Amino acid sequence: MTETAGQSFLTQAAFDRLKAELDDLSGPGRTEIAKKIEAARLEGDLKENGGYHAAKDEQGKMEARIRQLTHLLDHATIGETPADDGVVEPGMVVTVEMFGDEETFLLGSREITDDSMHVFSEASPIGAAVNGHEVGDVVTYVAPNGKTIEVKILHTKPYDG
Repeated sequence: MTETAGQSFLTQAAFDRLKAELDDLSGPGRTEIAKKIEAARLEGDLKENGGYHAAKDEQGKMEARIRQLTHLLDHATIGETPADDGVVEPGMVVTVEMFGDEETFLLGSREITDDSMHVFSEASPIGAAVNGHEVGDVVTYVAPNGKTIEVKILHTKPYDG
């Protein structure tokens, strides 16, 4: 998710996947959780009813996810997978050298990927530092602890997930 003036960068595939999740949660998901709550409520004393409290907690988490997805999709900028031209931009998998080690991450939104890849937003210190630069460039950024970090961009490729 590239946060620029409230906007979020998403690929069309990510937007479609998140829209389907939102539709499921706000339709069948709400119906299912309401049934669980009602069934647990019929079991008796609500103070001692673990099933009721668990269902209410699940409902709260689901409603929070619905709000998150609604906001994300309402403020999304849908973009095509970027060109494989060696320039770092949202939607690119970037390999950099930091502290003598290689680090690979996706520049964009955690919502673009559903795997275990590291993700940095364009607004993060490292994301802002590398965004718009090319393979071979050396950039610096100030980490949250106040230290200046030097990063060399080694490789970029469009995210194809």
